[in-house]
Amino acid sequence: MSSPIILSSWPHVILHVDGDAFFASCEQSVHPELKGKAVITGKERNIVASLSYEAKACGIKRGTPIWEVKKLCPTAIILPSDYETYSLISKRMFSIMRRFTPVVEESSIDEGYADLKGLRRLHRMGYGALAGKIKETIEGELDIPVSIGVSLTKTLAKLAAKHEKPRGLTIVKGGAIHQFVKKIPVREVCGIGPNISALLHKHGVHTAFDYATRGEMWIKRLLGKTGVELWHELRGEKVYELNAEEKTTYQSISKSKTFTPPSDDYAYVKAQLFRNVESAFIKLRRYHLRAQRFIVYLRTQDFKGGAVQSDFNRGAISVQEVFPHLEKMLQSLYQTNVLYRATGIVLTHLEEDSGIQFELFEDPLRMIAMHRLAHSIDAINAKYGKHTVFSGTGLFLKRDPDVHPQMEGRCALPKRKTDLLGGETFRKRISMPLWQIRV
Repeated sequence: MSSPIILSSWPHVILHVDGDAFFASCEQSVHPELKGKAVITGKERNIVASLSYEAKACGIKRGTPIWEVKKLCPTAIILPSDYETYSLISKRMFSIMRRFTPVVEESSIDEGYADLKGLRRLHRMGYGALAGKIKETIEGELDIPVSIGVSLTKTLAKLAAKHEKPRGLTIVKGGAIHQFVKKIPVREVCGIGPNISALLHKHGVHTAFDYATRGEMWIKRLLGKTGVELWHELRGEKVYELNAEEKTTYQSISKSKTFTPPSDDYAYVKAQLFRNVESAFIKLRRYHLRAQRFIVYLRTQDFKGGAVQSDFNRGAISVQEVFPHLEKMLQSLYQTNVLYRATGIVLTHLEEDSGIQFELFEDPLRMIAMHRLAHSIDAINAKYGKHTVFSGTGLFLKRDPDVHPQMEGRCALPKRKTDLLGGETFRKRISMPLWQIRV
């Protein structure tokens, strides 16, 4: 057996910021009349994507169908997701964090880490007060609630941030780690899922303290390298470094779409898949990559489904190159009279796009034309908005809610796409949220 290391100082100082009910909070910030009300986002998918704490108090959870929300909370305000605004507010949140320290890692749209080590003298305050100042600035300028945790490692800081949500501020010094981890169920540790948690319970490990006080070799035999890394992190020994660099490449790119209502219309399912493929290739070209392996998958109404994988002889950057091949993959998965609710594409075996690769018996002029077409589409979409130009299959996505009443939610648009400033269009807007402020 081994006991946790008790640290009395700050060998490392990691701060974790976690936006509370982030999407719903952004809506309440931009539209102050929604404050104090049960706010739901996800109307366009007919499923709860995010919800305010007022909505949580009604027993609503993420993933709840909208029809069930109306039964649980008839007064709930159900909105289409405005991802453009959420992204812009997220960028402002991380910009505020960088006023205090240049070492900031954006781990997701609503979560991030910052390294505070050595900043006490610069800001003339202790680490706890500095964390409080960051929290106060974010909430004051953006009018969104955040929870903050500060400790010696990323794992401990994340646990601290989630410890007293919403609007929590939890500081775990080195000397208090052993007291803090006694309160944390092992299933709440990032990296320990339900299966590993069940395995640990069989060995009498129920809390993060139980985990951290087991011997290192015991953890290694049971969970391997990743388990040992978490063991060190929970003991206040930093293993995971902050990655403050902007992401410039990817190991894989995936795009999926859940659609409501589910459909057994082959043309419609194909259109959903091809739209995913177009979005994935837009991102692929943005990072000057090409893909050689493609994975297509479908999900049925009862959450079952299948996937099929195929490799190209060379990397591709143009959807025109892959559409015929991907349709054959789709046909091998698709079953008639089955309702499908989601399609997806995964691009892997990515490599740098260093120029057109020609196969022995293909038409080089056709390949050059397809590549030029792809880059021309990117230029048009950059100027007028994503998917301004799209493949003809996308026309099957334009369903009339008067003919298909169940599509009403899918046709809902966020206010930022309808309340436009002068010169803005549905496809192109300036990069700023539109706060509804009464003066």
